Amino acid sequence: MPRGSRLLISNVCYHIIQRGNQKQNIFLEDADFEKYLEILLHYKRKYYFKLYAYCLMPNHIHLIAEVNKVNDLAKIMQGIALTYTLWFNKKYGKVGHLWQGRFKNMIIQKDRYLIDCLNYIEYNPLRAKLTSSPIDYMWSSWKYRTLNIKLDLLDMVPNL
Repeated sequence: MPRGSRLLISNVCYHIIQRGNQKQNIFLEDADFEKYLEILLHYKRKYYFKLYAYCLMPNHIHLIAEVNKVNDLAKIMQGIALTYTLWFNKKYGKVGHLWQGRFKNMIIQKDRYLIDCLNYIEYNPLRAKLTSSPIDYMWSSWKYRTLNIKLDLLDMVPNL
């Protein structure tokens, strides 16, 4: 059965989720998380998209992004996924798929729901019992966003 086409519209944010194949971990050590963020920054600079939040969990990622051109979303995510997969497979001597199918994206209007989604993804590590406080989880945008710490990777959330 063919997969459906994505709903892509202008002037909205996207909650993007990508999972490890068979729910396997895609980050095995700190250097893996760091490499993913480095790749994410590379593609952010290449496509000039806005990133409002991220949370890298051991077996999946969450991003909240706004793209300039709706057709760039697939290019961005394909580039990130391919670059990270090639690096990961080379590092760990693996072959084949790292990701479970294509990424998922949900449209978020720039209203109160955007703030709710930011909080939802940044509190994932607490719900998964990886940490007892969002400030202690190194692989989330929570501390940068809420404490106004400058990070090239993040953009300011638009005024609602």
